[in-house]
Amino acid sequence: MSSSALALAERWFAQRQWQPFDFQRQVWEAFLAGESGLIHAPTGTGKTYAVWWGALLPWLIRHPDAAAWAGAKAPKLRVLWLTPLRALAADTAQALQAPLSDLGLPWTVARRTGDTSSARKQRQLKQPPSALITTPESLSLILSRPEGKRFFAELETVVVDEWHELLGNKRGVQTELGLARLRRWRPEVRIWGLSATMGNLETARAALLGLDEAGAIRAGRLVRGLVPKEVVIDALIPDAIERFPWAGHMGLKMLPQVIAAIEEGRSALVFTNTRNQTENWYQAILKARPEWAGQIALHHGSLAAKTRRWVEDGLRQGALRCVVCTSSLDLGVDFTPVDRVLQVGSPKGVARLLQRAGRSGHQPGVVSRVTCVPTHAFELVEVVAVRNALAAGQIEARDPVQKPLDVLVQHLVTVALGGGFEAAQLKEEVRSSYAYRALTDAEWEWALRFVSDGGEALTAYSEYQRVRPQNGRYRVPERRIGRRHRLSIGTIVSDAALRVKYLNGGSLGTITESFISRLKPGDKFIFAGRSLEFVRVRDMTAWVRRAKNSRGAIPAWSGTSLPISAALGAAVRAELHQAALDQWDGPEMMAVQPVLTLQKEWSRIPTVGQLLVERLKTREGWHLFFYPFEGKLVHQGLAALFAYRLARRQPLSVALTANDYGFELLSPDPPPLAEALIAEDGIPSLFSRQRLLDEIPASLNASEMARRQFREIARVAGLVFSGFPGQQRSARHLQASSSLFYEVFRKYDAGNLLLRQADREVLERQLEHGRLSQTLARLADSELLLVDLQRPSPLAFPLLVERLQARLSTEKLADRVRRMTVSLEKAASAGTA
Repeated sequence: MSSSALALAERWFAQRQWQPFDFQRQVWEAFLAGESGLIHAPTGTGKTYAVWWGALLPWLIRHPDAAAWAGAKAPKLRVLWLTPLRALAADTAQALQAPLSDLGLPWTVARRTGDTSSARKQRQLKQPPSALITTPESLSLILSRPEGKRFFAELETVVVDEWHELLGNKRGVQTELGLARLRRWRPEVRIWGLSATMGNLETARAALLGLDEAGAIRAGRLVRGLVPKEVVIDALIPDAIERFPWAGHMGLKMLPQVIAAIEEGRSALVFTNTRNQTENWYQAILKARPEWAGQIALHHGSLAAKTRRWVEDGLRQGALRCVVCTSSLDLGVDFTPVDRVLQVGSPKGVARLLQRAGRSGHQPGVVSRVTCVPTHAFELVEVVAVRNALAAGQIEARDPVQKPLDVLVQHLVTVALGGGFEAAQLKEEVRSSYAYRALTDAEWEWALRFVSDGGEALTAYSEYQRVRPQNGRYRVPERRIGRRHRLSIGTIVSDAALRVKYLNGGSLGTITESFISRLKPGDKFIFAGRSLEFVRVRDMTAWVRRAKNSRGAIPAWSGTSLPISAALGAAVRAELHQAALDQWDGPEMMAVQPVLTLQKEWSRIPTVGQLLVERLKTREGWHLFFYPFEGKLVHQGLAALFAYRLARRQPLSVALTANDYGFELLSPDPPPLAEALIAEDGIPSLFSRQRLLDEIPASLNASEMARRQFREIARVAGLVFSGFPGQQRSARHLQASSSLFYEVFRKYDAGNLLLRQADREVLERQLEHGRLSQTLARLADSELLLVDLQRPSPLAFPLLVERLQARLSTEKLADRVRRMTVSLEKAASAGTA
């Protein structure tokens, strides 16, 4: 029986003129053995069909020929396909439907995301499709329905697509809890994850499969797709490179070369790191090539669903010459016509660039190519570094989130809505997930009490008694609480945002409230590729009309400026090591050689095992420049910590600036650097890891950071509610409400575990405490290169500009930087040091 089903898969591949790869056959064998697992294979090599045909096999064995199919009804839900992005759902549905249509199989495929109508969702609950493609949030919503258990009664397979994208955040934890619930209902369910770019595969598999009844990690296959996939990483080399680069200054100067690169292929994706850049580059390309109107588009997560779908369809059909986009098109959408991918600005990480490269040549045996567009000279070093890191297999790990109690609190209410739960049974179910494997009895009891009576501080308020015991099972006592909870499930990924709509109707997408709050009626801004005039805000909607010209502000979204990864930072240090030895690797390093040569003449280039510290006296005061090359978040934490430790030696006022390569401390008086290198009278040395948990919060306004972090936690945990449809509350109102809870808990419930979570998330998410600690250990073992400068070095110059940028307008900044550059270039040309 199984042999005929496998032969059918082989025949279908042959009809498509494909040959199944060995890793695909391994997956099919694993399915027949009832196994779960994780597939790790390059983008475009067939992971989807490996697991989809595996999921079809059990049914095909029971229905071995076309005669059996003809009389068979469409099976109820057998396959649940979880995707992290709505943009993937349509493409996945098309891929899954192909063999069903070709062979005449009676299976049905449906999608269920935030874009699906309520009526269609209700029909799906009554008549489930054979395969359902949905998101983690939509899965939680189904689990909150009393009919949820019946809905999944015949489930055989769960596929988690792009597992690496979920693993390192709370949506991944939400997924783990959902999988634990499905395993409780369907113990024999097969769970498979798909990933293309990840370093810690064993951990990723463990987080996906969870723990068995004995508390051990569930067994499962790790299938590696050893399909050769050539990836080419190159860069557009600027015609001229300034020896004193600063972040973003090159940017749109590269526009002619970018347009020439787009013209080389049939269809291109131009990736940027922020939505702001996406809007800017789209306008610039369209202005330079107005004849491309209708053939060029932009795509990011704030655009309306209808617009995103139009762009995605246009790419699939080859109707679009170019799409400027953010990470919204990073993942496994199959755009076969795309043969050119460009990355504007720093790649930020090895896996990130590899993922984007895979958008081109999205099929086996075809070369994937990504071309980097530097926005300043040092990004050319990053291009070489990421290429070498990829060749060495140095891809970033994705560390799973551990025990976020706000997600657990939300899940308790979800399960109580979906038929209720027995406390002891659900505790063991939750502990079977990797994220909560170390959940203590005390933490469980706290979470249970928190949803039952609000904990110590909220006992008197009935609205926080969301779950109550009834005949031994915890249930949600009021319909109103249930409705409010279901509307809050998506808050794990929500930002404070307003809808953008025309006065005469038509939605353009969403935009941050912080941007809109700065506008006055009549102000112009550019959004979704259109020039708009702001009219007013009402009902959480920014009402606009078309503007007659495009002069205006470009919307800026918060939280999109990522630091370089640890793997990329290490690769950059290795590349600089070669430059220090006068070894120049490839055309990118040859192009940046004049900059680094001047750096060596005026200062030093640190090799691996060295830390460069530059000291400079100017009219502004005393500057200390440190270059760990560990990313902006780590550098912000280190800058604050070092300033705090220096100030403990002598009273000192310090201004801090950081970028991805280093940080600056500026003080009016000479800082006691030499003294700070030695521990004294209970004061740790500058690079010591002692007392970090005390000194990092003390060196920053950590309590205010925790207060703001608590807003997200309060929303996920259901303490604050963003409002019913059409009655949404403003971000300012939500912040005030969460701040009130924060203060109440601090004063009346100091042991509240959500407060501790806020402190922990500030350390790990905003300051990367773990990476900061590892960096300190590395710096302590490094040789210190202390150089006294006569003038700013090329490495120091971007830090000076970064500090000026916070004080000056764009025009004034450009003038100031131009004067600084001219002065330094004169000194360089004169050969002075």
